[in-house]
Amino acid sequence: MIVDDQFVSRRLLEMYVKASERYETVYAVESAAFADAFVLKNHIDLVLMDILMADGSNGLETAARIKKNCPEVKIIAVTSMPETSWLKRARECGIESFWYKESSKETILDVMDRTMAGESVYPDSAPPVRLGLASSAELTERELEVLRIMTTGVSNAAIAKQLRISESTVKNHIHHMLEKTGCQSRTALAIQARVSGIVVSLDQA
Repeated sequence: MIVDDQFVSRRLLEMYVKASERYETVYAVESAAFADAFVLKNHIDLVLMDILMADGSNGLETAARIKKNCPEVKIIAVTSMPETSWLKRARECGIESFWYKESSKETILDVMDRTMAGESVYPDSAPPVRLGLASSAELTERELEVLRIMTTGVSNAAIAKQLRISESTVKNHIHHMLEKTGCQSRTALAIQARVSGIVVSLDQA
């Protein structure tokens, strides 16, 4: 089963599967909303699961439900967004493998073959992207946590409360990110971060 909200991406995945003699597409859908229900009622061996859908459905949450109800079904998370936290969250959900659409060296069919053979195929890290003058790899994990929440439009006080740190610490992290990236304001930094896909809050998407 292919779950991907982008028409072109979904069709490309269908073409890859069709070109292979080892796989057959049973179902291709643009939303993760009912994907777990479909898996329960049909024989599916492998799911290619996009993470962030246009309708707000969450591929990671759906994958977690599939693994809970049908642990034998293998899942490959598929995304074009370099959000740094998704690799960890995918592992926690029990997703077998993870594939970046634009930057992975392996083809999706290679990852499918290895996954079905019992391997867990994950990249070492999310692909680095530019954020102003800096690479995403130059930001610390805590800075990225602050930035992820900041893109939802909340105040420094709200960020501090959510991360259980002081407001002055939040301000320091933002100051360091502004210095690294060259962004002129907190708002500009948040906009660039969201547009680039470096940080995406699934809870607010």
